[in-house]
Amino acid sequence: MSSITDFDSLRHAMGENSEQPEGPARNARAEHLLLEAEKLNIPLAVIEALGHQLKVYNYSSEKGKMFVPFARLLRMWDERPEDFDAYETHSLHWVFKWMSAGMLDQPHIPLTSVEKWLGEMERRYRLAGHSERAVRSAEFSVAAHVGDMPRAERAYAAWLAADRDTMADCHACELHGQGWWQAQNGRDAEALELWRPVLEGEFTCAHEPHTVLASSLLSLLRLDRVDEARAHHLRGFRLVRPMESMRGAYADHVEFCALSGNEARALELLAERPAYFTDEGHPRSKLDFLSVVTLLMDRLTGLGLGGSQVPGPAGRTWTAAELAPHARARALALAARFDERNGTEYVSERARARMARRPLVDRLPLGVRPSGASLVPPPGGPVRPVAPGAGMSAAAGPEPSGDSAPPTLPALLVEARRMSDTLQPHAVEAWAAVARAAHEAEAAGNDAALAARDRAEVADHEAMALGPEATDLFERAAELYAEAGDPGEALAARARAAYVHALAGRVDEALTAVAGPHEEILALYAAGGTGLRQTASVLTARARILTRRMRAAGEDREDAVLEEAVTAVRAVLTFVEGHTGEDVRLAARAAEAQAMLGELAGLSGDVEGAAELSARAAEAFVAAGLPWFAVEYEARLAQLAHHLGDVDGAERALRATLEHGGPYLEPAGRAQLHLQLAEVTGGRGRVAQAADHALEAAHWADEAGEGATLGAWARHQLGGFLLQRGRWAEAAEVLESVLPDVTADTHGEGAVVQTLWWLGDCLGELGEHRSAAERRLQAAEIARHWPEQQDHATLAHLAAASLEQAGLSEEAERAFARAGELWRTVGDVPGLVRSLRARAWLLLRAEAGPDGARALMADAVEECGAAVAAAPDDGTRVHLTAELGHTYRQFADLLVRAADGGTADDDGRALLEEAVATLDRAIAVFAPLGPDAIEDRSRAELAAARLEADLGRPAAATARARAVLTAHGKAPEGDEAAQTLRARAEHLLSTVTEKKETRTEGKQERAKD
Repeated sequence: MSSITDFDSLRHAMGENSEQPEGPARNARAEHLLLEAEKLNIPLAVIEALGHQLKVYNYSSEKGKMFVPFARLLRMWDERPEDFDAYETHSLHWVFKWMSAGMLDQPHIPLTSVEKWLGEMERRYRLAGHSERAVRSAEFSVAAHVGDMPRAERAYAAWLAADRDTMADCHACELHGQGWWQAQNGRDAEALELWRPVLEGEFTCAHEPHTVLASSLLSLLRLDRVDEARAHHLRGFRLVRPMESMRGAYADHVEFCALSGNEARALELLAERPAYFTDEGHPRSKLDFLSVVTLLMDRLTGLGLGGSQVPGPAGRTWTAAELAPHARARALALAARFDERNGTEYVSERARARMARRPLVDRLPLGVRPSGASLVPPPGGPVRPVAPGAGMSAAAGPEPSGDSAPPTLPALLVEARRMSDTLQPHAVEAWAAVARAAHEAEAAGNDAALAARDRAEVADHEAMALGPEATDLFERAAELYAEAGDPGEALAARARAAYVHALAGRVDEALTAVAGPHEEILALYAAGGTGLRQTASVLTARARILTRRMRAAGEDREDAVLEEAVTAVRAVLTFVEGHTGEDVRLAARAAEAQAMLGELAGLSGDVEGAAELSARAAEAFVAAGLPWFAVEYEARLAQLAHHLGDVDGAERALRATLEHGGPYLEPAGRAQLHLQLAEVTGGRGRVAQAADHALEAAHWADEAGEGATLGAWARHQLGGFLLQRGRWAEAAEVLESVLPDVTADTHGEGAVVQTLWWLGDCLGELGEHRSAAERRLQAAEIARHWPEQQDHATLAHLAAASLEQAGLSEEAERAFARAGELWRTVGDVPGLVRSLRARAWLLLRAEAGPDGARALMADAVEECGAAVAAAPDDGTRVHLTAELGHTYRQFADLLVRAADGGTADDDGRALLEEAVATLDRAIAVFAPLGPDAIEDRSRAELAAARLEADLGRPAAATARARAVLTAHGKAPEGDEAAQTLRARAEHLLSTVTEKKETRTEGKQERAKD
């Protein structure tokens, strides 16, 4: 710690301490500074040190320590008010509000003492001539806390009616309190309207919009404004996270996660703040926190996750089921202490109500991936309850409740046959239920055995679920169909067994196996021994196998192989033609045949034909009432449309795939589709839609267990889209959460660099320049090894700019020098020139004189001028010429800044003269560029005019200002830049004229004398 030798060093030390993070370390430093202040023997030094101590206590978890320094300050005021300057006098009265709120938050302070203090505050404010606005606001807080609603309403009305003065809370804080009251009374829309100016940045302060963002979360969820709720959580939590004093707002974010299906995120937040479980300095926020912990643990226990390990008070491990009663008991004990003090039960009632809140949405994807341990239920426990009907077709109906009798075997048979006959998505599962029921009946000695036909269908559908391992089971089904007297269905099952060989890559074996059933079914059908459905099934199986053979042939495809496959597929279409309206299965065969023709067209190089036929297939499935079968072909159509450059068609196909897939899409497939839509819509400039799709893609990737791979790419994209939308805080949260998952091995170095680059841009926009520099330097280090160095140079330059904005001038100068070397290496003259200009400005601020900065700026002019002379084409020459003009303009600005820096009068005038000459060079460079550079030229002209006026040359200044007016005399009404330049020129003319008239009048007066 630096030693305190005088009042100035004390003030400097307190200023430094104010910039430190909230918490015990800052508080301890304030306590030490008070001891140092007392040694100075200056009353005002002690007063300021006490005020500093009060402030850091108030903005920390040790709010209960405020009362001692305030009591001492008040005593000093009563004894010697003359020791207080105007600022400290104002501060003393200001912190009366902190004291009243602070007493209310401490249950050991009697309510009578709180009321007495409120009266003392009112008396002293009246004596000091202050409005009663702050007093009525404090009274409202007391009444609302104890549950005295009539008094609260009266105080609220009086608060709003009283005049605002210097003692009133800032606009942001007042609006937070007013909105909070509306929300507490069920008026969420009114609350959000009151909060709007704070949320939009019109009013801010040290703790706003932090608390408004937190308070708005549940109101937004209740109003179903979920996108805003998500944004407020990501933006608000970023503000709250580093501020130790904001336990109450932190609890709001945990509660939001618990009530929006983001329990894992809520646990991650708890893990970040272990001290919040035990910190005693502010009991009221501890009550809020423990109430929310109880809510979350009850939620987890209700989801079957009571045995999961969770963050909790230090000293032992906790499960959700253990922490729930622990947190509840301590929260209610705290609430009881408040109620005992208040003489009501209001605080306990509110705490219980908060603990009992139910989720407001089923799920709300946030875009960030929790980094903590995953939630694992105990064996057999559910991860999340499923809403009735979720994951089932509408026709399947809900599963029976535990109280109703299970369906009988005949009922299961009827339902399974209905579902398979109509090609419902869960037909295989329905037949599996039949098999289980039959097995249970046999084990119980029940006589209700399945007939051969039933057993055939069970085996057939069980085989369908097995995939490449199903050959033997299909053959068994064929035997059972034959035993049941259905030779056609037996041949169809054998044909399906043959197709399994093709799926396993054994195409020749498949063709051999299907040849017999194919010949037999045609003969059987001709003899009337089987029906359309069975015959179409065999024809389709053979067509599938031949299509597979075409696919497997690769580049060695023969025309004869293609022709045979096409002929087989057309045979299916010819056979079912005219019958598709009679049987949905035949309609499905026709649609599948169109799809196979599309695939064959694609394999033969006819991409347009493939797209057209795939579209027909999808349309046919939808028309048949089988949209879930259209999904595969719509996804294929999207790829084909993309290949053809048909962006509209690709987007339509992807949207149709999502729509028709409904609940039947696997999570990974849904994630892929959303990610493709994100890329398509983002590429078309519809960034908001792209962000929505990337968000959904991230969620479904997590559901599929691919959060670290597919999910990471989706979050990477989401961060970029949010950045494009200017939602810096949300983008930063998403990109920071994805950084550990975006790896060079999985996603490529380019993705890692892009993520760091975007994150650096976000952090820069948020004013976190040191962190922005770190991220940009990390990206530059990776790009350093790339053959192409343009990105390396750009990142090095951006990192240098961040270092400069972070106040790290020496590091910034070195970084700009390195960037300049890289720009020279890649032959980017504008980049090199900008790095030289940046170094010049840094050097001007660091050195006593302007010589070094002038030399660097002269180098920039020389480099740019040489590049203009050597430009290979007109476009490049125009671009470099404009850069040269800007360099002259900055050179002139630098000379003016040097002249203002305290040089001798003669030297200062010489620098201003040189600046005018340099601006003339800029004007001359901009002039040949014509209308495209007229604004830059006029700005340089106006800058020179101001300097002419400062040098005592009004005629020259006037001429330059008139030249600007002439240049923009015919500017269109909507040309704001031209109107601004005209206004500045007119103002300059007016100022010069007034000075000239004043000098003339002065001369006339002196002549009279």
